[in-house]
Amino acid sequence: MFNIVLVEPQIPQNTGTIGRLCVNLGAILHLVRPLGFDIDDKAVKRAGLDYWHKLDLVVWDSFEQFLQAHPVDNHTHMATTKTDRLYWDEVFEAGDYILFGAETKGLDEKLLLKHPDRCMTIPMGANGRSLNLGVSVGIVAYEALKQNYEGFEKITIVNKEAK
Repeated sequence: MFNIVLVEPQIPQNTGTIGRLCVNLGAILHLVRPLGFDIDDKAVKRAGLDYWHKLDLVVWDSFEQFLQAHPVDNHTHMATTKTDRLYWDEVFEAGDYILFGAETKGLDEKLLLKHPDRCMTIPMGANGRSLNLGVSVGIVAYEALKQNYEGFEKITIVNKEAK
């Protein structure tokens, strides 16, 4: 349904949790190297539980390689704390790419400045500076699902009948 892109993720438990979320959403998970862990790391698989083998996973050697294959366009959404555009004001369509940066640094600021109309944020109170990556992906991904639920519902019903 969607493409969740983690650019240089550093914490294996976050990636495992996001992988599990992607399986349940029917989303493709794209991991962009360098990674802060080995994909076979026990922490990744523990967080992904028994879902990891069901994950539609694409691993890219670099962000440049990913951008060559998927240039930023109207189907690209970039999560950042460096904008005032709220995620729920975005229009998501099936197949869109939703990008999240590394836990400690986010997406490259040059990229964000080049495409301010593709940036979105999750509102937070004054006492915090960011949310956990897994939480952030869940919030945005389920807003995208909400906007496209009719197609998801049909997929879910077909899957249930196939069992």
